Parts: sequence; structure tokens; C-alpha cells
Amino acid sequence: MADSAAAAAAAAAQPATVGQAVIPLVNRLQDIMARLDGDAAAGVELPQVAAIGGQSSGKSSVLEALVGRDFLPRGPEICTRRPLVLQLVRHSAPEEWGEFLHAPGRRFDDFEHIKREIQSETDKEAGGNKGVSDKQIRLKIFSPNVIDITLVDLPGITRVPVGDQPSDIESRIRTMIMQYIKHPSCIILAVSPANADLANSDALQLARLGDPDGSRTIGVITKLDIMDRGTDARNFLLGNVIPLKLGYVGIVNRSQEDINFNRSIKDALAFEEKFFSTLPAYHGLSQCCGVPQLAKKLNMILLKHITDMLPGLKSRINAQLVAVAKEHAAYGDTAESTAGQGVKLLNILGKYCEAFSSMVEGKNKVSTDQLSGGARIHYIFQSIFVKSLEEIDPCKNISDEDIRTSIQNSDGPKGAMFLPEVPFEILVRKQIGRLLDPSLQCAKFIYDELVKISHGCLTSELQKYPILKRRMGESVSNFLRDGLRPAETMITHIIEMEMDYINTSHSSFVGGSKVVELAKHEGLSSRGPTSLSVHKDGVGISSEAQLKSSTENNVQIKSERGQKSRAVFARDTSRGATAEKGFQPDTDAGTSVAGGGQNGHSLVSGSLSSMSDPRGYSLNSLYSMIRLREPPSTLKPSENKTDRDRTEIAIVKLLVKSYYDIVRKSIEDAVPKAIMHFLVNHTKRELHNVLIRKLYRESLFDDMLRETDEVLIRRQRIQETLQVLEQAHRTLEEFPLEAEKLERGYSISEYGTGLPKIPGLSNRNPRGSSLNLYS
Repeated sequence: MADSAAAAAAAAAQPATVGQAVIPLVNRLQDIMARLDGDAAAGVELPQVAAIGGQSSGKSSVLEALVGRDFLPRGPEICTRRPLVLQLVRHSAPEEWGEFLHAPGRRFDDFEHIKREIQSETDKEAGGNKGVSDKQIRLKIFSPNVIDITLVDLPGITRVPVGDQPSDIESRIRTMIMQYIKHPSCIILAVSPANADLANSDALQLARLGDPDGSRTIGVITKLDIMDRGTDARNFLLGNVIPLKLGYVGIVNRSQEDINFNRSIKDALAFEEKFFSTLPAYHGLSQCCGVPQLAKKLNMILLKHITDMLPGLKSRINAQLVAVAKEHAAYGDTAESTAGQGVKLLNILGKYCEAFSSMVEGKNKVSTDQLSGGARIHYIFQSIFVKSLEEIDPCKNISDEDIRTSIQNSDGPKGAMFLPEVPFEILVRKQIGRLLDPSLQCAKFIYDELVKISHGCLTSELQKYPILKRRMGESVSNFLRDGLRPAETMITHIIEMEMDYINTSHSSFVGGSKVVELAKHEGLSSRGPTSLSVHKDGVGISSEAQLKSSTENNVQIKSERGQKSRAVFARDTSRGATAEKGFQPDTDAGTSVAGGGQNGHSLVSGSLSSMSDPRGYSLNSLYSMIRLREPPSTLKPSENKTDRDRTEIAIVKLLVKSYYDIVRKSIEDAVPKAIMHFLVNHTKRELHNVLIRKLYRESLFDDMLRETDEVLIRRQRIQETLQVLEQAHRTLEEFPLEAEKLERGYSISEYGTGLPKIPGLSNRNPRGSSLNLYS
């Protein structure tokens, strides 16, 4: 009986042409891709079968039954503490042996040695006290009695931490399992013990999370021989309780007593066959009962799955190969002669300067997320500099008192007949001078933007050479600072030129009678009868009323010379002024004399006591003393403003605003031009020459082109990854992907499969001799 069961298992491992070609090639791909680290292999998920289940669910017994040998660590507690990738390779020779990926060239003929090596590697990575690790152990078993398949034995789900296990051991194991079964390339072997509540199986619950529609899950129900008497798993095997598209297979495991007494796998297979044949509940379910049926189902489902996955797998590997080859080319070669280093340095400098100019001109890769490069420079010019100047009120910091004071100060000791030009020039120069700071700030902003652009050029290329990157950064920063200084000097000169020559003949300048009309229009002269006229150049103002009064006064002067009027021309020159403290006249000295003297003039002298009448009378006896008030240290215009004061203030403000607008427009145009000429365009023109002059020296080649250790390690890894992907690509080219080969199907005429009807798989044909997976 045992021999027949072993023969059946061996017969189950007789694939046809396509199976012999496809599954071994996938195994080779597994070996090739295993040389890659997790990040490099993340984009290539190869077809595989992952066994999941709770602790002591019988996963290890299932794998050992498929191999036909006892080789896995066993015990009452958690045994599988690291993922075990098990490749089964069928060959014609009678020998059986195992090989570990971590021990290349070493052959394990004794399966007890394989068990101890698995235990040793597990303890090395996860510790010797029940710890768990997600690092794989890769084992390949060669035998004439196995099917070509790759299985992954994952740690069993446990809820209570023991030993060195963390408190969240269940969550960690579930996360580890999901990392495998979530990929569409993975066939899930969900192992559940029959002596537990199958409706609450941990394996089936996890499988539902990773495979919601159940299209990739095979249910395996173990320990059918120890179910409660009077119960069976027939409904589960038929899929009546929890349906799975790939169905269920029930098996009988070796008990712990069988393991302790070294009961062989062959004897266990014989006992399993007898159990299913003698128990009435499982009659008619031979297609889903027993390890041989599980082996056949796994082999055929995996074969179908592989052929479905091959086109996409090939595309993903090709895409990854192109990306890695491009990255490898970017790293270039390491060993180069002095001439080669010089060429490399020139290429780097040339690319850097091209990238800088392209970013400034907007010809580089255009970003859709934010403004960059030259667009930011334009934004600074138009949206920051120009807009800020336009928002400035030139008269905001000029009070009416400032204007009145400047007008009166410009009159001098005699008072001017016309509105003087000096107050306008003083005030407008002051406002023009305020444009210097924002203009210099604009230049500094552009300098900062150029520094940012320089830092963003050729970042990936310069990342390999930190010394070269630092030297280039210093050279570019110094060069930009050198360009900033003449730009700032030119901006200062532009402002000073505007201040040095106030061009009141400018065609856009508002002056003469027009400004008077504007002042009146604003309602600043409330009484309105005064008619003012202002020269275009803003020199002075005349009044018709004042002129008429002047004529009358001239007549009066001829008749009454003792009374003079100062208002003979355009302005009233007898302006009032107030001191810091009010002035009170001295009336205690007696009655003051107005007029008097033979000429009608007031005699006011500082030495009246020494003066005497020609007839010998003392003046002190004739006149009372008149005392003058001391002039105050600070004088300000009187608080009472006349209509003329208000009109003159309005006129000065209008003149200042008019001329300021002319200068502002000129500055808005000239400052960006100066910055572009002396800083931006100068940098674009001369940067390459400056870098060559500063950096192209043979004595500096070795130092500047020295790569970091991280880059050297990364280059080595990229090179290894490229070799692996090239080998994987060549392996994929060997797959029999021609349609006519696939249409022939997978023939196993040596035995009847008895497989249940599932998507993509046909039941046994009337003769029971073959199965076509692709019909």
C-alpha cells in the first residue's frame, strides 16, 4: 500500500512538455531574483505558492508530505519563525539532497542536517528564544519524487507571545503574511485544522483579506482523522460553507506520536489512502482528498497561473532593466586617466552651465507645481518691485507743515514775490531718494534666486562628487557676488542722476496754470476768488487781486511814505510765525509811541539812554522804554493757514506727485535692465569661463572627482542588479510563449486527476486520460 501511494505521488510529479519548461524556469527566476535586495526586487513579483495558517495547523506536515521527507523543525510551540522559500526540483537521478542559498556550493545529503541548518539559521537571525524574523531562508531540494514547484512556508499565527516575542507578535506575523499574499502573483495555500472551528479559521480570514474574491486561494483541511466522532469535513471540501474558486483538499497528517517514533512519510501516505477509502463520508471525493491530489492540483494551478502571469512579468522586468541600465550609465566608470578625468570635468562644467542658462530662460523641464527659474525673476520684477513702487504715496511722509516751513525758509530774509522752486526740488529729491532701498532690495532678491538656480543645476551628477560640488558652489557664489556689486553701483547711479537733475521741462510734468486749476478742482481753496497763475517750471505764482492791490499801494506810497506795504507782488510776505511759547507785549512801561519824529518814523534804538535832544533834553524824560521780545530758539509757521497757504501746499503736492510718477516709471524700467545686464546676463555669458578658470586644474582632478563611499557602494549594487535583471531577461526569453505550444495544454495521461471543476481547469474527460488547462 505504501509503495502504491509513493508511486502515485511519483506519478503525480510527471509533467508534460510545457510543465517541464515553465515551472523550472520560474524556479531559476526565483534563484536569480533572490540575489537582489528587497528594494530592487520589489517591482518584480514572481509566481509562487505561500502556505499560511495558525500555529500547529499542520503546515509543516503538508510541506513534508509534498517532499516525501522529514526535514523541518518540529515541536509543540512555534517552529517556523522565518519565511522558508522551498524550491522543489524534480530530476531523474535517484539521489536526493538539499542546497541553501546562504551556503553556495554546499550539498546536504542528510535531511537531518537540513533540519539543523534551518534551525541554526533561524536562531542566528531571530534568536534562540522563539523570536520571529521576516528575513527569508531559501532551500532547494532535488529529488525524483517531487513536483517542480516553489512554496513559501510562513510563520504560523500566534496570539500569546512567548520567549523573546514582542507583545504585538500577532500583528507582526499578520503583516508579514500580508506582504506575500497581497500580490496577484501569489497562490495562497490556506491550511486549517479540521479539529477546530473552520468558520473562524485564521488562514481563511487572512486569505480573504489578501484575495477578496477567492480566485487565488486553495483551502487545505488537515487532521481529518482526529475530528470528533460523528463529524466530518465533507461540506467544507465541497465548498458549501466557505466557497473557494480553486476548491479544497483534505489530508491526514502524521501525529506527534508518529513523528516521535519516526514513522516515514510513505507509511503516512498509505494510512491516509486507507482512511479515505474506508470512511463512507469521503466516498466520491477522491478528487479532493489526499496529498497526491494536493500535489497535482498545486502543480497544475501553478502552471496555469505562471502562463497567465508571464506577459506582465516580462514587461515589468524589461521596464526595470531599462531603468537600472539608465541609472548605471549615469554613474559611469570609476577608473579613468588624467585625460579622461579632464574630459569628464569639462563635460560636467558644460552641462552645469547649460542647465543654469536653461533654467533662467525657462527652457528646462517645465514644472507644473510652482514657478521656478526665470519665471521667479519675472515675478520679482513685475509683481514685487514694480507693484511696490506703484503703491507708494510720494506725499505720505510730507506734512502740510513741512511744505509751509520749506516755502518760508526758501523766502530768505526778504520774502519772495512768487512761489519759490526750491521747496518743490527739496521735497521731490527726498522722495526720489526713497526709491534707492527697494531698488537695491530687488537686486538682492534676484541674486538670491540665481543662487537657488545654481543649487538646483545638475544635482544628481554632482551628488557623486561632494568636493567638486562644494568648490563649484563657492565659485558660483563668489561670481554672483562679484556681479551684484556693479549692479548695485549702477542702480545707485540711476537714482543719483534722477536726484541731481530735476527736469521740469519733461513733457509729462504737470506745471503752470494747469496745476493751479487742479489745485482749485480739489477744493483746497475754499473761498475761490483768488486767481492764481503758475509758471510751467513751477518758479512762482501771481495773483490778479494782489497785482491790483499793488497798484493801489504804489499810489498810496507816493502820498503816505510813512506807511509801507510789503504785499506789492504775488505773495503776502508778512507771514506770521509762532514760537514755542506765546509772546506777550510789555505794556507796563507806559504808552508806546507810534510814528513820531520829524520824518514820521518810530525811533527804536538799543541805546536810548545815550541819545539826547539837540536842545539838551534827555530822551528818557520824553519817551517811555520799548522792549523787544527775544527771538525763540525754534520757530514754526503759524497754525492759522490762509487760503493762499492751502493753495500753495496743494500746488507743491501736485508738482511732487507729478514729477515722482515720471521718475518712478523711469526707475521701474531702468532698474530691471541694470540687474539683467550686470547680474543675470553677465552670469550666463561668463559662468562657463569662470568655472574653467577656477576649477580646471590637473592637480585638482583626483580630489574633485573623488566619489563618496556611499556612491561606490551604490554603483556596485546597481551593477549587480543590472547583471541579475539581464540574466532574468535572458531566462524569460527561454519561456515557451508561442500560442501553438500553449494550446497543447498540460497532459497527464499517466493517471486520472479527479480535480474538481474550477475556472480554467476541466474535469477528467470521458476517457479520464488527459486534462487541458487552456481549453
